[in-house]
This record gives sequence, C-alpha cells and structure tokens, in this order.
Amino acid sequence: MTCVAISRPGPPTVLVPEQRDIPRPEPGEVVIRVAAAGVNYPDVLQRQGRYAVPPDASDLPGLEVAGTVAAVGSDVGDLKVGDAVCALTHGGGYAEYCRAPVEQCLPIPANVTMAEAATLPEVYFTIWFNLAMQGDLLNARRLLVHGGSGGIGSATIQLASALGVEVFTTASSDEACDFCRELGASVAINYRQQDFFEVVRDKTGGEGVDLVLDIVGGDYIQRNIDCLAQKGRLVNLYYLQGSKVQIDMMPVLVKNLILTGSLLRPQPLTVKAQIAAGLQKTVWPLFAAGKIRSVVDQTFPLNRAAEAHALMEGRKHAGKIVLLTDYGQQLQSA
Repeated sequence: MTCVAISRPGPPTVLVPEQRDIPRPEPGEVVIRVAAAGVNYPDVLQRQGRYAVPPDASDLPGLEVAGTVAAVGSDVGDLKVGDAVCALTHGGGYAEYCRAPVEQCLPIPANVTMAEAATLPEVYFTIWFNLAMQGDLLNARRLLVHGGSGGIGSATIQLASALGVEVFTTASSDEACDFCRELGASVAINYRQQDFFEVVRDKTGGEGVDLVLDIVGGDYIQRNIDCLAQKGRLVNLYYLQGSKVQIDMMPVLVKNLILTGSLLRPQPLTVKAQIAAGLQKTVWPLFAAGKIRSVVDQTFPLNRAAEAHALMEGRKHAGKIVLLTDYGQQLQSA
C-alpha cells in the first residue's frame, strides 16, 4: 500500500510517500480501506519531533480516517467487511489501509461524505470528552471558544449552538469572525482589535461564561479565568503561547472554578467507548438532521500531504484539511 511517512523531524517536506505492507487486524480491531484522512495539529507536532508517539502506536501520522472495512479481527461485534465507517486511529491514517480498534469506529452519519466524515473523529471525540464529559457542556448557558475558525473551534461552535448554548468566540480577522457567526456564534471577537475579556464582560453584564475552551494558553489563561462565571470551568487542549505563566489563583477560590484539560490519545479504550456512545446518541443525529455539518477547507491527494501541512501551519484555513487516497478520489468523482 501507499502511505506517507516522516523521513526525519523537520518541515513539511519531510513527509514522503512510501510503500508498506497492508496491516492485519488484531483481535478487537478492523482494517479500514481509507478513503480520506483528516489532518490535525498533533500530526504537525509529530512531524516536527515535538509530539511523543506512544510505543505501541504506528509511526505514521494520521489520527482519523473514513473508509470501508476491508478486514476484521475477532471480537468486533456487528462490524463487517464493506461497512462504511469513520474512526479514531492509533496513528497510521496517512495510508491506503489503516487499523482501528472497534471501540473507536462509528458509522458515517447520514448526509455526510467520506471526506467530511474523516474530519469528525479526532475533533468530536476531543470535544465530547473535554466539553461534555469534563466541562459539563450540556448544562452550560454560555461558552467561550478560542480559535473559532479552526477545526476544533468550528465544530465546537456548531455543536454548542445546536445544543442551545450561547457561543462567544475569538478569531484573527473580520472575515474569520463572519465565518464563525455563520456557524452559529452569537458573538465573534477579532482578537487583534478587541480584548475578549472586555467583550465577554460587557455582553454578559459582568456575569461571564460557564465554560471556556482554550488552545492558546500563555496570557490567555488569566483572562480566561477572569471571563468565567461562578462555578465555571476552563478546559485547555493545548498551549500555543506556552504553559508556564504566572497567574492570580484567587478567582478560582472566590468563584469556585474548575481548571482542567486532557490528552485524548492516552485514554483507555473503555473511555473512548463511552465517548463513541455519547457521540452516536447525541451528536450523530444532529448531522442527520442538518443542524451541524463538517467544515472542509481544502482536500489534497495523499501524496501531497506536505502541502496540507504547510496550509495548516499557515493558519489561514477555515475548518478542516483532508487527504484523499486514490480510492477516496474515485468515490468523490463517482
């Protein structure tokens, strides 16, 4: 099979196509004939040598795919060869075939293409685990999400809005703010022109938001804490501006706040099975009803993964970036 490997840590050009054997499923696994693979920031970090890949994971990048089941191991329940699925993988998604645990496979929602389906697992597993299971999203009135035009942000805006939550978001330009409003954000803040804390304070009458989802860190951490309402929760997914900062913790005591964050990849299969069940029950029907949608900025053939990474690092995309295998391109043109 054709796959894309990381020849050495470095810039996007270190991503090179190569040939490898098609993987075989272990018990509890399926092998998926990949039509499309989502590109995510951890893939970029892995390519740069800044992301520690678990020893039992594939050395190939790619954490989410969509395609059809090509082979099954034992103990895979009702999944069978030919089923269309999207899956959260243990790496290896930048390939024509990829293994995935059955607990991390989901049916492709109605009205969703293969390319769109490949954008769902990493984002929605992450969102559901952090916002619903840890952040109490289902009981929140107001949410602030940073980076609203990116993959995590655009999905969070849609999901929270569909669940009746008032969404505040930040973005880097007026055009990106318009995009966020189209997705359902009530308030979109151009952080280059406005202080998001002041906007949140003014728009909420000083109450603040119940939940903040942040990937920025750095000096955002203090302002995120200041934005939170009583019993609010700050969820950090990453720290683009650094994780070592000096902050005033007194508001955490005064407002009874919860500060949390997590990495999805190390979570046990039992937790990922709970996440998948929550998604299939609550989120997948929203796709079928047309209340939320996958936002694909651009697709690239698998052998042009370097270009996809360059686009992601430029941070000018709106939504997700997807790689298509030859199989995926055939399905797209059919």
